Formats: sequence, C-alpha cells, structure tokens
Amino acid sequence: MDGVYDRRAPKRNVTLSLDEDILQRAQSLPGDLSERVEMLLADEVAKADRERRLDATIKALNDFDAKNGSFADEHLDHL
Repeated sequence: MDGVYDRRAPKRNVTLSLDEDILQRAQSLPGDLSERVEMLLADEVAKADRERRLDATIKALNDFDAKNGSFADEHLDHL
C-alpha cells in the first residue's frame, strides 16, 4: 500500500482488545504481528479513501447534471 501512509512516521504503542483465539492463530503465523496489523489498517484506510473519492465524484456529477442537464439526454433524443 505505498502512498497510503508515511512509513517513516514514528511508531506508537497502542492497546488493543482482540479475540484470544484469533490472536493465538495470528501469532503462530510467520512474520511480525504488528506489521500485519499495520498493513490491514493501511488497506482499510485506502479503501475508505477510495470510497470517499468515489462518493465525492458521484455527487459532483449529480450536481452537474442537476444544474446543466444530463449529457446523455441530448443524445437520447436522436435515437
């Protein structure tokens, strides 16, 4: 997820409450648990950013159509 967050930012300790079973299973996987959690959070942040941009784009297009009419409307008259 390059570009989603500053990988050089300082790390900060946090306290999380996780389901014990999933935590034990996750700890048995190779690699660092903190890195895996960080990547999952980065994915969620990227997804939320994409959804916000999409929502803003849809709103802008709807506003444009409301003000100027639909581009498709002028072409549908010729069918």
